[in-house]
Amino acid sequence: MSDGKTGLQLRSLLKKSGELELSLANVPTPEPAEDEVVVRVEATPINPSDLALLIGPADMSTAKVSGTKDQPVVTAKMPEAVMRMAAGRLDQSLPVGNEGAGTVIRSGSSDAAKALMGKTVSMIGGAMYSQYRTMKVRDVMELPAGTTAADGASWFVNPLTALGMTETMRRENHKALVHTAAASNLGQMLNKVCIKDGIALVNIVRSKEQADILHKIGAKYVVDSTADSFMDDLTSALVETGATIAFDAIGGGKLAGQILTCMEAAANKTAKEYSRYGSNVYKQVYIYGGLDTRPTELSRSFGLSWGVGGWLLTPFLQKIGPAEIGKLRQRVASELKTTFASHYTKVVSLQEALDLSNIDVYNKRSTGEKFLINPNKD
Repeated sequence: MSDGKTGLQLRSLLKKSGELELSLANVPTPEPAEDEVVVRVEATPINPSDLALLIGPADMSTAKVSGTKDQPVVTAKMPEAVMRMAAGRLDQSLPVGNEGAGTVIRSGSSDAAKALMGKTVSMIGGAMYSQYRTMKVRDVMELPAGTTAADGASWFVNPLTALGMTETMRRENHKALVHTAAASNLGQMLNKVCIKDGIALVNIVRSKEQADILHKIGAKYVVDSTADSFMDDLTSALVETGATIAFDAIGGGKLAGQILTCMEAAANKTAKEYSRYGSNVYKQVYIYGGLDTRPTELSRSFGLSWGVGGWLLTPFLQKIGPAEIGKLRQRVASELKTTFASHYTKVVSLQEALDLSNIDVYNKRSTGEKFLINPNKD
């Protein structure tokens, strides 16, 4: 076992030449300041938000591997159209990984830092695809006794996104919600939150297999966007639930517009009187992902009381402030093994994360194919 003074870190570099380079760099671990700890990273998930930085829209059919077994280097071509948008990151070697968990191996001199010595903690703060991270005490959370690093690795992005969605619904005076790409790891968590909190949730999926995953965990309203009856099925679910806010992970194509159209149809079915301007029920779709990179198409058949916007976790948390964030974090910690449990299909080392056959699987972002990196895996 290393002393943790230096460690490997996974880096993503987009060169001006249009080539993406993924590599492992040996970096020194900063000594902890008074209110900091050094964590040996033992589990960090590959989330879609991580893939956006790690690989983005690179053409992985052009990928090649060089370097050594211990320090492989992967290169691939980036489409020209993307290069203009990526100007801000060109020729910068960037560390990857939003969240993770591990063991505190050194601490600063403050009481709060010393209290974490030897403890298993989860953390947020970037560069998690590293063997060691020096973290501020406020950015780590001690995990409950009996919780492993793997249990706590996905404690932040998906759990707080799921809670952020239900919290946004309440704050904006909606009573039920719609979620797309609903069989994802996040989607399953959102179902558990809604079942526990008594919130009606309409799940939109793309296959019977995905619908089965959700029915098994108790989801009541699941509609398949590939079915001929999709618009009718969705409208019926919206009439039953009264859902008027949606969180859309797809982004491109017609789906956001179809959701608004069905919300309008549902509102008109229960309307007391006709209005030529459409219903006055306010309908909101928040796009929070981009699984479909095409333009968002809106066929304006849903009146004039509606909105489509973007939603991101970090601005939402900034808006609600530290006290409310503290409450949400506490809930996540107490339900890590139940509501917020994540399931991984494979645990890989940093070197294995750069294996082309593994990249091929995790870069597809398929339902039920979630990878976990253990940077200190032997």
